[in-house]
Amino acid sequence: MESISELRNSLNGCFQWNKARMTLFAQMLLALIITRTVNLNKIACAMSSDTEQTSRYRRLQRFFAEFAIDFDMIAGFIFQLFFLTGGKWYLTIDRTNWQWGKSDINILTLAIAYKGIAIPIYWELLDKKGNSDTPERIALIQKFINRFGKDCIAGILADREFIGNSWFAWLLQERISFYIRIKKNFTTTDSQGRLIRAEALFRGLRLASERVLYGKRKILNHELYIAGLRLADGDLLIVVTNESPGNAVQTYGLRWEIETLFGCLKSKGFYFEDTHITNHDLIKKLFVLLAIAFCWAHKTGEWRYEIKPIKIKKHGRPAVSLFRCGLDYIINAVMKIFYQPDLFKKCLNKISYYGEKNVLGIPIEMCR
Repeated sequence: MESISELRNSLNGCFQWNKARMTLFAQMLLALIITRTVNLNKIACAMSSDTEQTSRYRRLQRFFAEFAIDFDMIAGFIFQLFFLTGGKWYLTIDRTNWQWGKSDINILTLAIAYKGIAIPIYWELLDKKGNSDTPERIALIQKFINRFGKDCIAGILADREFIGNSWFAWLLQERISFYIRIKKNFTTTDSQGRLIRAEALFRGLRLASERVLYGKRKILNHELYIAGLRLADGDLLIVVTNESPGNAVQTYGLRWEIETLFGCLKSKGFYFEDTHITNHDLIKKLFVLLAIAFCWAHKTGEWRYEIKPIKIKKHGRPAVSLFRCGLDYIINAVMKIFYQPDLFKKCLNKISYYGEKNVLGIPIEMCR
């Protein structure tokens, strides 16, 4: 099928895989987008191939079991689709997890906040059910630093589970800005240096009101700034940071973008939880397929929005997300490929490699 060849050629400018492997990946990518599920049996059924379905299914199994993927190359490829060199971005770190049978699937993900959603860059499977520990978080962020440098990090955004003395100590030692939510019963100090619960610093704060404390307070033996917001339900959102706290709450709000990403990978997009795979190495590779499909759909949605803005409903939110807009457009283009081939070619332009530099002007070395 011509669409498979075109997609393979678009991707392989950066991937540099052999023809057979790249063809299989392109087939999987299109099948994933059409079926919107990571179930390998359903993907095999939807793949464009003249071989038997059982043969296609075995090929998929062999791909994930035997092929060693360069995750730094994948990170570079995704990065160059959205970001220019020389910029600074907020990194958001979080977990997505579920259970299949007796197996716990727990994926620690590092993404870049981007226009209301987060772009996945690195991810690791945790060999446990609960929270990540400090070495696991550091290792993930260190991969980003090794690949893209520390200067492009505007700050780390994380929720309440990402706290700890050694974790804060490392961020401070590395001079990495962070905006992390803490629990309201956390022990800190008042303006006189006396121990106090964090929520007591925001007593009397009205709904939807914010309070910024410009004097540093002690949190886990570290001198940090604190800001808080009384949420609409009455709960407190308390953020600690090593930077000026004036915009700490608003900056922390960007963390929610990774939750939106997880929604696109799961129930609002590709139903990641439908996979029956429990082997951690295989799931990490499967995430590559999902990440590429997500990025392609989102880039296509951005392009479509420039041509025809998405309708805003009465409640103030768009009728569909950029991701869903792009995903639907790609599916439509694939369905019409025989009598409107230009539609699919326009979609391909969103993830194509352009000579020595891609469309954003980033050298190909960023991909490899």
